Amino acid sequence: MTLTREEPRVQDLTPALEAVDIVKRFDGVHALSGARLSVRPGEIHALLGENGAGKSTLIKIVTGIYSPDGGQILRGGELVEFANVRVAHRAGIVALYQELSIVPTISVAENILLGEQLPSRAGIVDQASLRRRARQQLDRLNQKIPLRRLAGSLSPVQQTMVALARALATDARVLILDEPTASLTDHEIRDLFAVLRSLRDEGVAIVYVSHRLEEVFELCDRLTIMRNGETIVTKDVADSTIDEVISTMVGRSAGDLYPERGTATTTVAITVTNLQGRRVKNISFTAHAGEVLGIGGLAGSGRSELLRILSGSQKHRSGEIVVGGATLPSSPGVGRALDAGIALVPEERRSQGVILRASIQDNIALANIPEVSALGWVRGAQIVEMAKRGMTDLQIKARGPRQHVGELSGGNQQKVVLAKMLARKPKVLLMDEPTRGIDVGTKAEIYRLIRQLAAEGTAVIAVSSELPELIGMSDRILIMHEGEVSGEVAAEGADDELLLSYCYGKTD
Repeated sequence: MTLTREEPRVQDLTPALEAVDIVKRFDGVHALSGARLSVRPGEIHALLGENGAGKSTLIKIVTGIYSPDGGQILRGGELVEFANVRVAHRAGIVALYQELSIVPTISVAENILLGEQLPSRAGIVDQASLRRRARQQLDRLNQKIPLRRLAGSLSPVQQTMVALARALATDARVLILDEPTASLTDHEIRDLFAVLRSLRDEGVAIVYVSHRLEEVFELCDRLTIMRNGETIVTKDVADSTIDEVISTMVGRSAGDLYPERGTATTTVAITVTNLQGRRVKNISFTAHAGEVLGIGGLAGSGRSELLRILSGSQKHRSGEIVVGGATLPSSPGVGRALDAGIALVPEERRSQGVILRASIQDNIALANIPEVSALGWVRGAQIVEMAKRGMTDLQIKARGPRQHVGELSGGNQQKVVLAKMLARKPKVLLMDEPTRGIDVGTKAEIYRLIRQLAAEGTAVIAVSSELPELIGMSDRILIMHEGEVSGEVAAEGADDELLLSYCYGKTD
């Protein structure tokens, strides 16, 4: 995606929303210690920080979900108190979260006016008036989404637009967006950015929460960085750099993100020969014990399908997979692949990697039933022991092994998936977008874990759409284009331009 940004305009100095010296404690532990945030009308303001920095808690306070233990909230310069979310809505403050609250079984028009007073005659909803009011909000966003369609049939970016239209229908003047591009393509991101800029030009104040710093520098006017429940700095985006932001967020240099290489051996862990799938075409490669093999390519290049085939979760048409000298049967299935030593950490951890309503210990145990059972009986003590060991080894931040995974941060959810798979002691660990939606500090932890696994003899095959990440975490990189390997390079000394040329199919 081409990164271009517009210079910020002169802004109204009276903040649309201001949080001053906010304090919040949970069970006596400070989640916020004097946090501050000031957002002007007509600006896009980035709120940045690692998972656990206090961003989510601050957002929940300014939207009425939590009450602060100290500090003040001002709306347009006036002191306010939000007893609940509805009161915050009436003040024009609306938050849209990564998991959109779209009702899939009702129409677009009904979703847009959900919770509002619906136009009716004699107690019957006036559908024509309903659609007219809904269309007015979509027109503000320059969207032509069919109003009668069920919301569940929309694309991710269309669902985001419907959620934005609903916020505008409540006359929102402060919009808080939490990771809005997590499931969008580059083209869809550009469409969303155009809409956000148009809302900014209407005077809407937008708080933009994202771990994708390139987006922040393309889109936002100012930024606020939090760390350990405190506000560290607020400044113009134009006066900062990505490296400075990373250093401020994590308290160390951006150059310290990636551990040193050098753990690869000459022992072959997996050999893939002439693999054919729906999109994958004639793929052949080897990966060695102790090696981190990065796989890149544009969306649709076949990189994720390759990992699914290797993990047994997707059938392949032909080709051979050899692990530790043993040839896997054709399309072995997940169970046989796991038994052979291949484990997958999927891209969609929330829907494919964990059960959000289950505890940490149950999630870890599900993939390791033979290890925690005997004679058909599951041994609870062994489950707890395995979970505690995984939590310690991966530094999972949680109250304990019985805490539900859905209550954890994105980075800690990813660590639970890793703990579950690492308990199997795999020979080959497959990781699809291992740091997607994770803050910079937790990314560094994941990179350290990957390199530690390699040092212990595991072959790690990791897909990433971020070229700097591929170069930083890998020993060797394969690039795919239209289902085939278009290039192979040593990661050390590789550059973005070369990898991007392979992504677009250039092979010379």
